Amino acid sequence: MKRLPLFAAPAFAALLLSAQASPSLIPAPGAPVPTLEETRKAMGIPSAGDLRGQKDVVGFASRADQMAKVWELSGLPPAPERLGDKPPAGVAGAICPHDDYLYAGRVYREIIPLVKARTVVLVGVFHGYRRYGAKDVMVFDDYRAWRSPDGEIPVSALRGEVLAGLEPGEAVRNAAWHDSEHSLEAIAYWLKHQDPGVEILPVILPGTTFPRLQSMAAHFGHALAAAMKRRGLVLGRDVAIVISTDGIHYGADFNHTPFGAGGVAAFQSAMDRDRQLLRGPLSSTVTAAKAEAFYTTMVDPAHPDTYRMPWCGRFSVPFGLLLLEATSKELGLPAPKGMPVAFGASVDVPELPVRALGMGATAPASLYHFVSFPAVAYVN
Repeated sequence: MKRLPLFAAPAFAALLLSAQASPSLIPAPGAPVPTLEETRKAMGIPSAGDLRGQKDVVGFASRADQMAKVWELSGLPPAPERLGDKPPAGVAGAICPHDDYLYAGRVYREIIPLVKARTVVLVGVFHGYRRYGAKDVMVFDDYRAWRSPDGEIPVSALRGEVLAGLEPGEAVRNAAWHDSEHSLEAIAYWLKHQDPGVEILPVILPGTTFPRLQSMAAHFGHALAAAMKRRGLVLGRDVAIVISTDGIHYGADFNHTPFGAGGVAAFQSAMDRDRQLLRGPLSSTVTAAKAEAFYTTMVDPAHPDTYRMPWCGRFSVPFGLLLLEATSKELGLPAPKGMPVAFGASVDVPELPVRALGMGATAPASLYHFVSFPAVAYVN
């Protein structure tokens, strides 16, 4: 893969040219688009009625005893790398990984306790968007609640108010698309374990252009802030925005080996490059320019389906940052500031010993196949 500048942004003229891009669907390559029934057959615990099930029952806890043990073990040494001081709990937003708990649990444990809001907007990855033919829209679910190891997680009534405030064609509600995706359930279960009363507002992002992300985030932020004002809700105290992503996916099977096939030197170089992102566009004051810098680092802006660097949050992260910025502005708050908290990888510390509980890994981990785990807190 050709090495590209980390923080190059597309020309402003190109941004303006595509700023009014209309939503569309793209045909899925090869096989027909999976039906809802087919999608649910691939779930570990299928959705039923108005209750969303669970996609992954291997990498994530599915029972209360598993979740309790993961929480306990993740707080024990060795701790993940600390990138800075933690802010006080009650953050406006966060970036959190979504990989298997036995690999990433220690990083979840560093960032999730900083989120104290009763309602959490979950901004997630839509890994299979091309298979489902999705593009250029925000994807909401239509469930009453999501199951979790610790009981049902209600979907916030704010969903309806936000949807009512969006532009036509910006959003869809699709159960199959959400049932196919694991990036939000991974985080939702941690939030539920620490706060039995938590509610969520889930949204996942398929491929799209940066101007389209910017437009959708602005409208979402306006609608969310308006709903919060009507209800007297405060960002950080009552509502928070948590963004799901894993970091670099390194190895030949990820088609990403810019520092060689693997080994200690390649691992160190890949991690150093991710630290640049965490201390660069993902830190300090959130701006559209930083969100765009992250976006253009991850994808070719002229062809958003084409990776430059394989972080799976290539769309969720810039959208989430723009949403945080827009919501804060609409509420009359200062622009949020990013504080990198922790950083880990699937091979830097021993895995959590949870296999005896029936949990495991959905993919191998080695110095020739590894994933990094970023954690960033955002405060106003």
